[in-house]
Formats: sequence, structure tokens, C-alpha cells
Amino acid sequence: MGMGDGAPPFPGPGPGPEERVPILMYHAVAHRPAPSVRALSVSPDAFAEQLALLGERGFTPLTTAALAAVWRGEGRLPARPVLITFDDGYEGVHRYALPALARHGFAATLFVSTGWLRGPYDEGDALDTMLDWDQVRQLAAAGVEIGGHSHTHPQLDQLDDARLGYEAARCREIVDAELGVAPVSFAYPYGYSTRRVRRAVRAAGFTQSLAVGNGLARRGQGPYALERVTVRRSTTIGEFERLVGGRSVGRAFAGDRALTKAYALVRGARRAARAVGGG
Repeated sequence: MGMGDGAPPFPGPGPGPEERVPILMYHAVAHRPAPSVRALSVSPDAFAEQLALLGERGFTPLTTAALAAVWRGEGRLPARPVLITFDDGYEGVHRYALPALARHGFAATLFVSTGWLRGPYDEGDALDTMLDWDQVRQLAAAGVEIGGHSHTHPQLDQLDDARLGYEAARCREIVDAELGVAPVSFAYPYGYSTRRVRRAVRAAGFTQSLAVGNGLARRGQGPYALERVTVRRSTTIGEFERLVGGRSVGRAFAGDRALTKAYALVRGARRAARAVGGG
């Protein structure tokens, strides 16, 4: 991130501690999701309860683009900012999440894998029932920011440069063609990114991007490595309240972080071995 990626960092924070913002990462919202996405899904009732808590506690949801704009010096954050984000493009985001968001007047960002959505660009291999483009347009018309999540949802850090560039650029091209507005925000599939991946995403025209990290976002992470916290099927309302309040985040995701660090070493070695072997 930052200057090491060839990307300008956000301007430095002012005096005092750096503000940290919870960015919530959702996937499917469904009563009976496919087994492959169940662990990372939430029920419609749980989602509605979580939004109600945000409203009761005085949080103001922002889009990803809005947060990045503030951290670039355009305006100020509300007293209790939070981001609600969805990855992949599951149909339940339209069926269940959109009405709940509308009831509260909450902003959100949806990151779509364009090759998974139902319609002319469908490449197959989606994990559950996905949105179609009419539904994506309805979400956009309701004020949901539509961002990119690659075309076919690969592990971007394992691709060669040509395929990596294609995945980011093709996704942005399709969203622009369907919505008439090019997306500016991106989320890395599986949360995997490296300096090379971040540069490719920037080169495709995206101005900010989200990882996972399971930590609160802060300006110093830079525009292409903002961290999120995962909301799961197993997340209780008490755990959710602690996460958005920034309490016990490190403890809640300690196991995830250890696995992520270990797997990063494995992934780096795997790509290096393929490069040596010409694969």
C-alpha cells in the first residue's frame, strides 16, 4: 500500500489518534444458502437485527467511495462512521438486504464478480444463486455503490500479469457498460493481494480497494489495502456490537490472522515455484 505500490497514500491524519472505521464484510444474505457459502452468510433476520443495532447506536453507514473521499480531504466523517459491504453478488442482497437498508436509509457498497452474475457475461462456477443485471441496476438506483470484485473471482495473486490485468479491467468494463458509470472501488477476491495485485487494480482505474485483514480500517493503510471485519453466520448480536464498537477485534479474529499469515507464505512460495518452472 502507499508509496510502495506506486499509489499516492491518503493525506496524513491530523493531531491525535488516527480514526479507525469498521468496514463490515458480508456475503450471502439468505435463509437457506448453499453449503459452500453458509459459513460466510447471514440470515435475513440476523441482518435486520444488525442494522437495527447500528441505527440505535447512532452509526452512519457510508459507501466505500465516500470514506475514501473524506480521507483524501473532501469533507469530514460523521461521528460514528461504518461501512456495510457485500462481496460476490448473491441474489439475497436484492431480495433481503436492500429492503432492510431502505428502511433505515443506510448506504452500502456491493462488489460484484461480473462473470458470476446471471446474464450475458456469466462464466459459470458461481457458488449460489446470483443477482442478474436488472437487480444490480435496481440496487444502484437505490443508492448502493457498485464496485468491482474481479470477473471470475480467482486468487488474483496467483495469476500471471496478463490475466491479472484482464480480471480487473474486464470487471470494470462490464460494470461501466451495464450501469453507465465506471466503478471506482474494488475488493480483492478471498482478500488476497500483493503489491503487484494492488498496482494492477490501480492501473485498471480503481481508486480504492478493500482487503480483509479482520481489523478496523484506518487512513494509514492507504487507499488500496483498507481492512474489513467478517460478519459470519455464527456472529452473535453481542459479538457484532463489540466489532462495530472496535472492541475485542484482535481477539475475535486472532485465529484468522494467524492462518492468513501462514497461508501468505505458502502462497508466495507456490507462485515463486511456478515462475521458476515456467507455469
